[in-house]
Amino acid sequence: MSFVTRFAPSPTGPLHLGHAYSALLAHDMARSKGGRFLLRIEDIDSTRSRPAWEDQIYQDLSWLGISWDAAPLRQSDRLPTYRAALDTLWQRGLLYPCSCSRRDIQSA
Repeated sequence: MSFVTRFAPSPTGPLHLGHAYSALLAHDMARSKGGRFLLRIEDIDSTRSRPAWEDQIYQDLSWLGISWDAAPLRQSDRLPTYRAALDTLWQRGLLYPCSCSRRDIQSA
């Protein structure tokens, strides 16, 4: 079994020191174990995610000396897979509809 770590930032603004620490820790752990370090871009917040911030993530990680071992995985590219999984769960009767607003959920 191989050792795999990942860093999964959202491209909704600049990276901060906490991001840098988390990325460096995951990267260095993978390298020390002869494993793989992966980058996953959490870009499914379509109202706040921006391509410019995603580009900045790549630049910042490179500046930190961090490299990843496969093409970055973008969550938005996986939406069809997630929809298929939800369809399967729905067909098995394991989901239920919810008409709650974010405000309803927050106040609950």
